[in-house]
Amino acid sequence: MTVTIYHNPACGTSRNTLAMIRQSDEEPVVIEYLKTPPSRDEIASLAEMIGVPLRQLLREKGTPYAQLGLADQRLSDDVLLNAMEAHPILLNRPIVVTEKGARLCRPSELVLDILANAHIGAFTKEDGDIIQSS
Repeated sequence: MTVTIYHNPACGTSRNTLAMIRQSDEEPVVIEYLKTPPSRDEIASLAEMIGVPLRQLLREKGTPYAQLGLADQRLSDDVLLNAMEAHPILLNRPIVVTEKGARLCRPSELVLDILANAHIGAFTKEDGDIIQSS
């Protein structure tokens, strides 16, 4: 099974998700989306695969979200896609795609829903929380 993660190594949730994937005996394709940003078509496709409105993939914290006026609910998906393509930091992470589906993995344990081997046993997150997968 191919597993792809849109990853930011500076993000603890993203690091935890990547570690869970690896603990499931998968070596994912890692896309550091700040270095290799997805195109607007890829971003739109990710939202469609996840089954959420594009707006739900926007990250507010630590981004130019407020400065760009992206809180305005009247903005079209085209405007949001333009902003996300121009400022990849606006893409919330981590996003994981597998043959079983796609998820925005916040919290990181949501990745277990789409892994072929979700039975990873006990996993200790960076903050000390323990996830028990049976």
